[in-house]
Amino acid sequence: MRLAKHATSLSRQITAPPKLSTTRLFSAVPTLREKYYTESHEWIELASDKKTGSIGISAHAASALGDIVFVELPEKGASLQASDVMGAVESVKSASDLYIPVGGTIVETNTKLEETPGLINKSPEDEGWIVKIELAKGEVDTVEKLMNADQYKEKISE
Repeated sequence: MRLAKHATSLSRQITAPPKLSTTRLFSAVPTLREKYYTESHEWIELASDKKTGSIGISAHAASALGDIVFVELPEKGASLQASDVMGAVESVKSASDLYIPVGGTIVETNTKLEETPGLINKSPEDEGWIVKIELAKGEVDTVEKLMNADQYKEKISE
């Protein structure tokens, strides 16, 4: 008898509907941000504040370079002008300078690339970013004059 009561109680616990949260959730899907590209195959993606941005090399450039074995990163805090050399990548095929698409100050470097430079090959336009920059005054206009993704695809298909 005690076992039957226990089984009935357990059955109610198992089949009881789950309690629903009354907390309102908003979309956890990240907002897509547009990347802009340079003639030398670097990209920049502005943060939502349009004061900072991430910079890396395009998938096209990473593929053309082949297996990247070394990345030279700039110093955090370095102030650079648009088109300055910000570092270099070396691959089994060649070496290439990296040019900063806009002027500003380096606020972060992707230190994962020091140990795993091939991350650029695996995820060139996401996890393989190279630097984050605080844009100099007026540089948002410079960014918006670069090629958008469609223009860049057209350029590399020529």
